[in-house]
Amino acid sequence: MTDDNRLLAGRYRIGDIIGRGGMSNVYVGRDERLGRQVAIKLLKSSLAGDPIFRTRFRQEAQAASRMAHPTIVRVFDAGEERVKEPGGAEAIVPFIVMEHVQGILLKDLIRQGPVDPAEAVRITDGILTALEYSHRAGVVHRDIKPGNIMLTNSGQVKVMDFGIARAISDSSATVAQTTAILGTAQYFSPEQARGESVDARTDLYSTGIVLFELLTGRAPFRGETPVAVAYQHVSEAPVAPSSINSKVSPALDQVVAHALAKDRFARFQSAADFKVDLQIAGAGKIPSKRLPAEDFQASLFGAPPTLTSGSDAALTQLAGDDEYAVRTQSRPPVIWIWAGIASVAVILIAILFWVFTLRETTIVPDSSRIIPIVTGQTYEGANSTLQQLDLVTQRFDENSATVPSGQVIRTDPPSGTVVQPKTLIGIYVSLGKQAVAVPNVAGSSIPDASAKLTALGLQIGLTNKQNSATVPADTIISTDPAAGTQSFVGDTVNFLVSNGLVTVPGVENQPLDQATATLTGLGLTVKTELDTTCKSVAGHPVTTQSIAAGDAPQASEITLKYCSG
Repeated sequence: MTDDNRLLAGRYRIGDIIGRGGMSNVYVGRDERLGRQVAIKLLKSSLAGDPIFRTRFRQEAQAASRMAHPTIVRVFDAGEERVKEPGGAEAIVPFIVMEHVQGILLKDLIRQGPVDPAEAVRITDGILTALEYSHRAGVVHRDIKPGNIMLTNSGQVKVMDFGIARAISDSSATVAQTTAILGTAQYFSPEQARGESVDARTDLYSTGIVLFELLTGRAPFRGETPVAVAYQHVSEAPVAPSSINSKVSPALDQVVAHALAKDRFARFQSAADFKVDLQIAGAGKIPSKRLPAEDFQASLFGAPPTLTSGSDAALTQLAGDDEYAVRTQSRPPVIWIWAGIASVAVILIAILFWVFTLRETTIVPDSSRIIPIVTGQTYEGANSTLQQLDLVTQRFDENSATVPSGQVIRTDPPSGTVVQPKTLIGIYVSLGKQAVAVPNVAGSSIPDASAKLTALGLQIGLTNKQNSATVPADTIISTDPAAGTQSFVGDTVNFLVSNGLVTVPGVENQPLDQATATLTGLGLTVKTELDTTCKSVAGHPVTTQSIAAGDAPQASEITLKYCSG
């Protein structure tokens, strides 16, 4: 089965492969329906044999697609494709369609050596910004590592593969599959290594590992096998990054140590806390120490009893010797404690029964009025309804991207408010979308044009490239809608940009003067040479051209040979 140029789900054209992993391959692709470039991740068909995985995979892909943030690679689509294997059997291939990001993987950057501490702080801050957003949305990544983080060409941090780790770990996939999809054990948290449940603090531990690696160029724990590395996560303390890279400050050492605490309650409890301390350390100051978070069970039931050497009471209790089971403190008998608990339970049940059997009633004095819902009505209809209630109205017009022109957007005070007669009620009526003329940005760079359009409330859409003989590379040729066209706030404007190439025509057999004029008009530098191998013909036709018909860089030099006789 070849993937090149195959159409996936009747919509996505698969192009060249741009990444390989243990459980998936990533291709550059094109969404034929929307005309945009995308990245397509094809998971191995061995995963799709597990129906639990397929269900989890769809659910997690849906959760990831709802996350829209500049630091997170967007998920546009996900599904399954039936394909024929080389042997003729049918297989199911799960796929994810993602935002195409041009840049470098963080693991490739780290492979070049330690990163400057200031840059390491900036990159980690971006990772924590993504996690802060995802954790608020209730999504734990579970597989934070340099291979899942990209830096765009402009330096923007992008985190990808949200939900994939959960789909694997919650299915019945084998241990080998799980290890492959989660990557190496170098980024496991202690709770992951022990097989315990994970939460947001697992992502923060893995981020601490990434920060250590950015500062030193290597992971804090290394071993010959994943099991050996996992054991170190559970039982061994990492060295200070400054012992490997002298440029690392003591403040950053402290932040890394806090992030890599074995006990999740002694670790940073949120991405926001991690960011604050990281920014303080990046400024050269040592963050103040945070107290470990209390274990909910311990704070509720008290710490477990400790056995003191030589304590007869403790030893007697362990031995179960009733002879020494004498009460040593003044307290009520156990039966009274249980009686008190039962009484409180009965009272709580009675209160809950009374609350749930209450009927919702709104007591309104005879002289008062309740503002009705008039949203979506015309101004005339809303005005008539409110005046019948002896209320005074005043009209206000404003633009709205969602409410059609002429319809009521809201009232002030809002509907449901109890007011007195003769109260002034503001009725806000929609003027529809705010009109705006598309400005002329031809000849501008993409950042300048984007800033100009965004300032007018317009959205930036697709960027398509085209050959041009006159417009320099990466310069806008035109927009869609065209300049001067009336549009509306919130509408999308697409760019047509010069790619710095020119289309060279075939001029062989044309008279030399005509061919020279044609190529010079395209901005090319034309040189001529005599071709003594052919007979003299009127007009000196061109026999060969040094650049074949097709694309060539602007202002290229082209040599024409012509018949001299």
